[in-house]
Parts: sequence; structure tokens; C-alpha cells
Amino acid sequence: MTARLSLHYKAEEELYKLDRTVKGLFYDFCHRFRKNPDQPGLDLKKLKGDSRIHRAKINQSYRALLIPVETDERGRQHWLIIAVRHRKDVYDELQVAVNRVTGELEFVDLAVMGDSSLQRAGITLTPAEPDDVAPTPAPIREPDQVPDRPPLLGAYTADQLRDLGVAEQLIDLALAVTTDEELDRLVSGAPLLSKDVLYGLAAGMSIDSVLEEVTRPVKLSTAPDLADISTAVSRTNVSSIDDDVQAALDEGSFRSWKHYLHPTQAKTARREYTGPARVSGGPGTGKTVVALHRVKYLVEQLTDDGVQILLTTFTANLAADLRLRLTSLISEPELLARVDVMHIDQLAARVIGENTDQRNRRKRISDQAAMIEMRQLLLELDEKRWEADFLLDEWEQVILGQALTSRSDYFSARRGGRGRALTRPERSQIWKLIEQFAARLDKLGAETWGQAAERAARFEIERAAAAERYRSSPATADDSSGSRPFVYRYRHVVVDEAQDLRAAHWKMLRAMVEPGPNDLFIAGDTHQRIYDHQVSLGALGINIRGRSRRLTLSYRTTREILEHALRIAEGNKTVYDDLDDGVDNLSGYRSVLHGPTPTFLGYQNWPSELAGVGTLLQGWRDELSTDDDGARQDPSGHVAVAVADHEQLTQVIEYLEKQGGLTCAELTKDGPRGDGEIHVGTMHRFKGLEYQRLAIIGVRKGAIPRPYIERYRRSDPQRYELEQRKARSLLFVAATRARDVLAITWHGAPSPLLDPVVNG
Repeated sequence: MTARLSLHYKAEEELYKLDRTVKGLFYDFCHRFRKNPDQPGLDLKKLKGDSRIHRAKINQSYRALLIPVETDERGRQHWLIIAVRHRKDVYDELQVAVNRVTGELEFVDLAVMGDSSLQRAGITLTPAEPDDVAPTPAPIREPDQVPDRPPLLGAYTADQLRDLGVAEQLIDLALAVTTDEELDRLVSGAPLLSKDVLYGLAAGMSIDSVLEEVTRPVKLSTAPDLADISTAVSRTNVSSIDDDVQAALDEGSFRSWKHYLHPTQAKTARREYTGPARVSGGPGTGKTVVALHRVKYLVEQLTDDGVQILLTTFTANLAADLRLRLTSLISEPELLARVDVMHIDQLAARVIGENTDQRNRRKRISDQAAMIEMRQLLLELDEKRWEADFLLDEWEQVILGQALTSRSDYFSARRGGRGRALTRPERSQIWKLIEQFAARLDKLGAETWGQAAERAARFEIERAAAAERYRSSPATADDSSGSRPFVYRYRHVVVDEAQDLRAAHWKMLRAMVEPGPNDLFIAGDTHQRIYDHQVSLGALGINIRGRSRRLTLSYRTTREILEHALRIAEGNKTVYDDLDDGVDNLSGYRSVLHGPTPTFLGYQNWPSELAGVGTLLQGWRDELSTDDDGARQDPSGHVAVAVADHEQLTQVIEYLEKQGGLTCAELTKDGPRGDGEIHVGTMHRFKGLEYQRLAIIGVRKGAIPRPYIERYRRSDPQRYELEQRKARSLLFVAATRARDVLAITWHGAPSPLLDPVVNG
């Protein structure tokens, strides 16, 4: 009798941790089991606790745990492998169940808990093979807990945890844990929804917040049949042994990223929305992963031909990373060809190129070049009332962002997030100066990227208007250019790193896709906004009210790093917007990982700081040059240094290579330049990256935030807070690029942004 095998994600996680020899034996086991599950050598037997769970021999030491799912019309049995482990870790108390909220199949292993935790919950574990197993206790022994220590989740009841979706087998244990360490052990083996709920409550989220942000997005519309294993498996992400297991063995943990999403992430990525939707959350919560899976879900629903989906982000290197990851996620070339992946300025340039002949095209200049031109104009006019950076921001964010074409439009324009209020005479002065600046650029045959975005937005708005005219009256629709079809450019638009886009970018994107179901999907976190692009989506025609989801569990950065990074980001009670005139926060944001406490080191001067950092990096390089088994490995690309500016960048690379005995690769907009061991870049370049160990250096007073913002402290308090928030976001982004180990250094006095972690 033949059988069909599938692999539960928990089993795949266990496979990653086994050596290559055992993985090979497992794959051979799968072949033999599919051929005949009843052959004597497999020794297929039921566990005494949950009789649905069977154990079968991979070899003398390792076991596969399986459950029968169903028998198909040909009489072939379908089995699901739920665990792969050493025989001493197989207990009769292992259980499977259908979650009453999601309807998915869950595997619960209580052996991860310590003895005292199990005793307090009245649970005893029994080895499934007592005669064959050496007398090794199931759980790790731990000291008795302090008798009067209160339960960590004592404020909640079993019914409340049950309603939130915590696995039934974990509820008594969850209510008995008394420390963060016990909770960590409990959720390490817990189903994903249980993990999110318990961590959220422990982090201080209210019952209502957990219900709204964690449970409700994944809850079925009707109660599931808790005895229907077959339907539960159909709702659960599993891999087919025939097609997928060998790839899982070859690819390692990246395989998990491609196939298994947390229930909240999965529901967010695959949900049908009536209009624009947004997902937010701190670093490492999986926003980009959700955006990529969203693209996969949408492209699989397309029925007609041609490119239909846009995936865009803020910078070229982030777009390149998205393209690479999407290629791995979507294996069918014909589907991948239907997705445009490009950064937002590249998209604007394409639109302008399609709508402008060669004679009327302009060269685009950087923000720095635009600043030089504005300062030169103010110098020539002997204008001292307004500063160049304020005028450029006003132009970019208000005038270009709202496509204002007249002085009267500017007089009535909203200026949310722009700091000081302006009188009518002041607006008149600013309008005149900006008209002169625009004329100056036009004479040079140049335009800023902000101007390009605004021009592209106008072209797309015209295209959308033509599409609507054609829809209402095909015979009379006017397309005088003859070059633009009477259709919207895309069926769906997905945006990553949304917090950094300009207002004009959003107007362009809004016009590129027809308003309606699943039109725009937006992923971003305003705590990570490192540019001056303040927007209100609602004011730009993008209504996300009622279609926003927040992710709270970080899978990348350790709890210790996260705790310190949050204290930096939210120092002085800093308030962050939600892209829509509301307030965003990271309450309940928590990591599943542990690691060492970040290091904060001060030095007397810059040379001594460089020497200290060089010694630190040498130690990190040497530690990462061997794996846990003592085998040599290449540490390149696992260690990085973030600096505040380009001047420091050059000095750091020169010192590390000439005196530190290290090789370096500079981070550029196109990625690392060279193959050096240590990646070095400005903090802005670390957006979207991740390193095992990271040093942020030169974080001193006067470097971050820049001293020029002090002139706003009294003259423009709102602008001062905006600049402070931008600096905090930059340091927050840099700190959360560290996965395992973080060090922050300075010379002289530390940056005031470090006060919450250095002096707090």
C-alpha cells in the first residue's frame, strides 16, 4: 500500500537543526514510507497519549512523528509528518489539535518547559520508548521558583486565553509561568498564534488590542470542526515531500521564509481588501515578507495577459533585493514576468520618458545639488529671511506634493507636519522665491527628483482621466497624444518602505491603479522614516481607514537590542504619525530572540575610538571565523560598521585597513563595493540590511543630531521636533540592523539621543 507524505513547518524547523547525515536518512525514510508505511522496518506505532500521533523509525536513534490525514479515492493514505527528533525526545504527552480560532492543525510539545513549570501545572511527561532510552530527564532541570512569585499572566483567565486562540494544551502552563525565561521556553515550542498572543499580553498589550491586532485578522468566519483533521491540514501551510523536502534540506532556513508565514502575516498577505490596505510594524516583524507574499497571491489571481502588478520601494538597492527575493518566491517565469519591480524614482523616470520627447527632457539633480542652487539664489538676492533647506522642503512637500499651480492655491494649502505656521504675506514671499528657483533650474535644463515625481504624477493623472472617459464613452474619449492607452497602468500596486515616499510619489501611484478592491497594498513603519517626506495618505486620495494591520513580533533582532533601540526611538516621548493624520506606536512590540546586552563605549578622542573599534572588530572577525564545531568559515558580510557621515566613512575604512589588519567593503547605493570582511557605510545605507554583529560609531554630541537644528529650538519648535525625530529614526534604523550583537561608541560626550540608554 502506497502513501502520500507532507511536512508540517515544525518538522521542517527541526530538520534544519540536524546534521547532513540524519537529513539524508530522513529523505530515505520518506521514500520507504511512501512505498509501504506498514513495512516492519519502520515500526509504525501509536503514542499512548494522543492516539492520532504515530512514531516511525528513521534509524536506531531518530524518529518521525506522523498523523494520518485522509485516504484518497484510490485508497492511498495521506500522512503528515509533524516532528523529526531523537527517540529520547518522544513523549506520550505530545498532542495535535485543531485551533478553535484559525481552524489550522497545531502540534504542541510540552517538553520544552522546565520541571518546576510542569509541576506547577500538574503535568508529568512519560518517554514513549522507556526500555530503549537512557534515563535522561525530559525537560531541563531548573531551580525551584520563589514560592511567592506571582504568575506572569495572572491577570488573565483560561477562557480569555482560549478566546484569543491560545492552544488548549498550553493554557494551564501559560497561566503558571512566573518569569520571562519560562515564557520564552513555553512559546519556543508553541504554535505561532499562541506565541503572538502570549508575547503580546506579556508585553503589556490589552486584551482588546490583542484581539484586534492578533486574533481577529486570522479568525475564521465560522467555528471550525475541532475533530476534522483533514480540513485543518488543508488550512495549514505544509510541504509536499515529493516536491519540496529535498529543496528544504538544500536551502536551509530560507526555505521557511518562502513557505511559512505567521498566521497574522498570512491572513494579511492573502486577504481580499475593498480598497487600499496598510501593514505596519517595527523592524524584523516581516512587513517586507508580507509584501512579497502579497505580490505572489495577487499575481496568481490574474486572468488576462500582460504586466499587471507593480512592486516598488524607495531606493535602487532595496528594489534589487526585492527582485531577488521575489524570484526565489515565485518559481513560474510567466508569473514573474507579470510583475514590475523598480524603485519609485526609476518609475517616475519611465513615465516621463514615455511622455516627453528628447528635446524637452531635463537632467535630474540630487537634493544636495538643489540645495547648492537654492543657497546661491538666496545669496544673489541677499535674502536672509528664509533658509534654503526650509524653502526646498516647502517646495517638495507642499507645492509639488499637492501639485499646486498658483499662488492662490498655495494660500489655501494644508501644511501638515511642516512646523511653523505661515502668514499670507509670508506665503506670498515664499511663492515668489520658489518661482525664481524653478526658473533658475529650467534655465539650466535641470529638475529635482521631486519635480520629476510631480511631473510623472500629472502624466498618470491625465492617463487615468483618459481611461475614465473611455470607460464612460469609448467613441468620444480624447487621447490627443496618441501614445497612452485608455487603461490604468497597473491592476495592483504593492509598496514597501512606504514611510519614505514623497507626496508626489503617492499621487502618481494613486493614478496608476484603478480605485477598487486590492488596488494598493502599503508596507511601512514611520519609526523608520529617515527622510523629510511627511504625508497624509487620506489627503492624497488613498483611504486606508479600517484596512490597517500592525505586526508586533520581531523575528530578526534580539530582545536586548530591541529594548535599547526602542528607548532611543521613543526618547522624550517622541510621537510618530501613521501616514494618515493619526499616531503610530510600537506598543506590544517584542522579539522572539535572546542575545547579549548591547555595549555602549565612550572614548576620550577620535583616534582612541578608532583603536577601540578596531580591536572589537578583530575579535568579532575571529569569533565568526569558525562555526560551533570548530570548522573554518568565512566571516565576510556578517560584521558591519555604521557611521554618521562620509567624512567618517573614509577615515574608518583607512584606519581599519592600514592599522586594524582588516579588509573593508563600502556600502553604496548599489550594495557593497568589493568583497572585504567588514562592511562600512553611513547609517542611511543600512536601510533594509541585516548583520550578525554591528558597531555604530561616532555617535557623539554634535554628530547626531546635527548642531544646525539648535537654531530651530526657539524659532520653530515644531521643526526642531521634526529634526529630532528624524535623527532618532536614523539611529533606530541603524541599531535594529544588528541581529545578534550591537555596540555603540562615541568620543567626548555621547549624543543626547543616547541618554535613555546611557544615563537612563
